[in-house]
Amino acid sequence: MEARERKKCFLKQRQVFIFFVWLGIAQAGSEPRRYSVAEEMDGGSFVANLLKDLGLEVDDLAARAPRVVSKGKKVRLHFDRQTGDLLLNDKLDREELCGPTEPCVLPFQMLLENPLTFFQAELRIRDINDHSPVFLDKEIILKISESITPGTTFLIERAQDLDVGSNSLQSYTVSPNSHFHLKLQDSSDGTILPQLVLDKALDREEQPEIRLTVTALDGGIPPRSGTALIRIEVLDINDNAPEFAKLHYEAHVLENSPIGSQVAIVSARDLDIGTYGEISYVLSQASEDIRKTFGINAKSGELLLTQELDFESIQTYTLNIQATDGGGLSGSCVVFVQVMDLNDNPPELTMSTLITEIPENLQETVIAVFSVSDPDSGDNGRMVCSIQDDLPFILKPSVENFYSLVTNTALDRETRSEYNITITVTDMGTPRLKTQHNITVLVSDVNDNAPAFTQTSYTLSVRENNSPALHIGSVCATDRDAGANAQVTYSLLPALDAHVPLASLVSINPDNGHLFALRSLDYEALRAFEFRVGAADRGSPALSSQALVRVLVADDNDNAPFVLYPLQNASAPCTELVPRAAEAGYLVTKVVAVDGDSGQNAWLSYQLLKATEPGLFGVWAHNGEVRTARLLSERDAAKHRLLVLVKDNGEPPLSASVTLYVLLVDGFSRPYLPAPEAEAADAAPTAPLTVYLVVALASVSSLFLFSLLVFVAVRLCRRGGATSVGRCSVPEGPFPGHLVDASGTGTLSQSYQYEVCLTGGSGTFKFLKPVIPNFLTQDEERVSEANPSFRNSFEFS
Repeated sequence: MEARERKKCFLKQRQVFIFFVWLGIAQAGSEPRRYSVAEEMDGGSFVANLLKDLGLEVDDLAARAPRVVSKGKKVRLHFDRQTGDLLLNDKLDREELCGPTEPCVLPFQMLLENPLTFFQAELRIRDINDHSPVFLDKEIILKISESITPGTTFLIERAQDLDVGSNSLQSYTVSPNSHFHLKLQDSSDGTILPQLVLDKALDREEQPEIRLTVTALDGGIPPRSGTALIRIEVLDINDNAPEFAKLHYEAHVLENSPIGSQVAIVSARDLDIGTYGEISYVLSQASEDIRKTFGINAKSGELLLTQELDFESIQTYTLNIQATDGGGLSGSCVVFVQVMDLNDNPPELTMSTLITEIPENLQETVIAVFSVSDPDSGDNGRMVCSIQDDLPFILKPSVENFYSLVTNTALDRETRSEYNITITVTDMGTPRLKTQHNITVLVSDVNDNAPAFTQTSYTLSVRENNSPALHIGSVCATDRDAGANAQVTYSLLPALDAHVPLASLVSINPDNGHLFALRSLDYEALRAFEFRVGAADRGSPALSSQALVRVLVADDNDNAPFVLYPLQNASAPCTELVPRAAEAGYLVTKVVAVDGDSGQNAWLSYQLLKATEPGLFGVWAHNGEVRTARLLSERDAAKHRLLVLVKDNGEPPLSASVTLYVLLVDGFSRPYLPAPEAEAADAAPTAPLTVYLVVALASVSSLFLFSLLVFVAVRLCRRGGATSVGRCSVPEGPFPGHLVDASGTGTLSQSYQYEVCLTGGSGTFKFLKPVIPNFLTQDEERVSEANPSFRNSFEFS
């Protein structure tokens, strides 16, 4: 959610910079708005309401985020985003900000975002009468010869007033006296110079010293004033005043020159001799700044620096130098000092807007808005702004040395999540000075990467008969995003096969992708199944992917062999007949068995465990065929009981056993000797049973065979004294469908059945073919072909 909110916020900040440039040019070309405020107003004072000028409503202020930007690091104005008022941050002193310059104007810009707009404006600071005129010399000494004729003027030191306009110095007055009056003269720079005019000749013997008070008045309401004492010393006759070689001197001085450096040398001469010819030099009409910055050697006229010059503060100085002789006469000249700029100020960078974190995949996003300045002049003040070349950011120039740092391509957090940008501002002076500003921009994550599985498909194996909740394997997906966008949740997707009950087979841990079998699996019921797993992140919107999982159920030897023939659950055992004339290798019968397992667990082997007469019969291990091991003799017993073991090849092996009964007959002429279990049934009448047998065979035989059996039955009914009947049980109905032979060893796939009937009263013997003749082996067919009388004879006398 936070990522989405950040993205919405930054989407609002996307800028089309063609629009920026044209808008900046339009604003730069328009006349700036002008506002004014009186100096010395308290911080927080109201200047103006800018809503109308900005074209905004109060509701728009939060979205446009207006702010005041200006040159320099100190911001003197503040914009109230609640009301749209422009307010003072602190008191403004016009004399400190502008000095004697009038009008005093502070330019500033209003920066509006969404979209980025610059609004040019300037604030005029109105002067108030907060300074009184001040004479830097509280006592002014004039030496005037008594021979000076009336009408001569004497220039006195003017007063200083830091105020401007009507609040500046406007007039002077002098205390009433009988020798002088005050004359005001306008200078070339607009200042008023006070001059004393001699009205009456001086007499040293009568009054050697005169004291006057001069008062300077400004034009404020009420006016302010300042006073100084003029002390006039009356001297003897001095008829030559000092004269300078030049009335105007020019000097060029590098800023930052060391204190004591020579600026210029002025020279004046006086034609008088003696004391009247001795000249001393002083700075005349000098302001406080001039007196702090320059000094003059009173004897040599050498002008020296008393503090370092700063071009960025003052570029030119005008010095009035007065030369006075010992008799009080004086002359003056003007020295113009031009301060030469040095590249002693590195550029300054002021950051107005800075965004330190932006979402990825955004085009042309504003990172920072800043201004650059250099107080030097000429090439020393021209600047070049740059950043590293290998970054996806560019600098866009705006107005008044403003720049915007923007992205020039969409950023990819997965490729790079942090950028260190160095903004370098270099001037063109000698030597070149530069300023660097470092910005660290973090790229926040956007959910733009779906989880990716380490494999497109997984194959897992689990052995059947597993315990429930068994961990059968894991899937893993990774997400290149960060935070919630990279938190992966796993889930099972709908089964590919609707017949597979996936919900009851497996489950998945949503946090780590572990797969568990919910129940015990049965290889014989389900050998393999497939399903899909999904991995979704927690971004908004969520992204997902999927993978295929195939589970193979490994077989376990959990099924014992099952004997299909002969059946062991019949009401009476089945007896196999073997003629005593049979040769070695004669096929007696075949044990047919199957195993529900697969692979080596279903490989069956047969073994004769027990026999009435060992060595007479043998069992082939691979196909279960029971054959004679040697020729039969008269000494061999007629009845034999064989116990056959059927064993699989699993680990551990499972087995089943079957009991076979074999009856040896001599050319099929001897009566059938019943098995011990059938002796109790010897006295039972045979006729009804024979009829039932004939009816059963007629249902599955052809019409011809049915007619033949009826004929045989009629003849049997005429014979009397039937003594006994032997029966062979025939299994009815199909065997269970799940019992199939998967061993591939050549054993029979269906029941192998014989049916034998004997009647002993008349000496008649009937031998019927197998119920399923296609199960005869090649050996049986060979025996039948070799003894056609054995196969085709139905009756013997």
